[in-house]
Amino acid sequence: MLPNQRRTDKVTFDLVVVGAGGGPDETNLSAYLVKPHEAKWEHGILALEAGSGQGTLSQLLRGNPQLFGASNSAPAPSDIYSYVRQVIYHINSLIISAGSLRGPRKRVFGLKQTLKDLELVFSDRIWPNLASWEEKDDEFKLLYTALRPDDGYTVILPDVAVLAFPLNHGRNAAGQYTSTAYFIRHEPSQREFLFFGDVEPDSVSHTPQTVNVWRAAAPKIPELLSAIFIECSWPSGRPDDLLFGHLTPEHLGDELVSLATEVVKFRRAKQQNDSQRRPLRKRQKRNSFDDIKNALAGVRIFVVHCKDDTTGKASQAMRTIIGEQVRRVVEEKGLGAEVLTVVQGTHIAI
Repeated sequence: MLPNQRRTDKVTFDLVVVGAGGGPDETNLSAYLVKPHEAKWEHGILALEAGSGQGTLSQLLRGNPQLFGASNSAPAPSDIYSYVRQVIYHINSLIISAGSLRGPRKRVFGLKQTLKDLELVFSDRIWPNLASWEEKDDEFKLLYTALRPDDGYTVILPDVAVLAFPLNHGRNAAGQYTSTAYFIRHEPSQREFLFFGDVEPDSVSHTPQTVNVWRAAAPKIPELLSAIFIECSWPSGRPDDLLFGHLTPEHLGDELVSLATEVVKFRRAKQQNDSQRRPLRKRQKRNSFDDIKNALAGVRIFVVHCKDDTTGKASQAMRTIIGEQVRRVVEEKGLGAEVLTVVQGTHIAI
């Protein structure tokens, strides 16, 4: 069994990595295609981010014709993208390919401000207006659909629902950049995974928001939530004033400590509530949660969005360097999570 696989009876999602990088290589920008494990790709695909698109997928399929499953011949990239029904988040390849997308109209989900920003592109000035907010505007290829954090989960595909949380992504003189974290839930099993956009560390943010995601995740770990995709754009040693709204291994380690702390708090509160409900003679000795050691056991942390080295000085691929640094930080903190670096052109079972 590969290190990033689970037992077949627990697999709920199939995810294909079209792109995993954070730039500047335009052929490897964050792009993930997802479907429920029991469904076929042609039944409908969720595109998580859309950095690299059909051109990149064409190259990947030439190298691995069975990327989307065993068959006599590789599917055409345009066929795969015609199966996409919903799109979430980054939109580089979505913009470029929007005019030629085949298949039914596609919903673009995001927080309201993110979609308003996208409107600036589809404005008949920077790019033709190919998107609309109106259900009845069938001639538009794309349909904007806003997600509200306080609305709970929204069903976006058969058996798939999403819950969005706002994140910080740095700031400039005009104010805060926003990003989003998504809980992607498999409705029949209620199991889910967590997928982050760009993340500014709470420790340097004016208004910490990532902790809200961790508080929502804590009750689900690891039984219902055992996979977290989160960026780590920079290697160790990057100064805080040059983060530009991204994480380093040390900052990612601090964020995971925050998650582990919320997990311990939840488990302690649940244990206390359970103890109070038991008859006195049946109460068991309370477990000790003195620290966060192994609090994330059973969780896989998938490191994404590693920025490529542009100096030519790196001895290895930057994702390898950053992945090892994150793994070392997590091990030093004793969190118990498994750290994996996402590689372009691979299939991940969740």
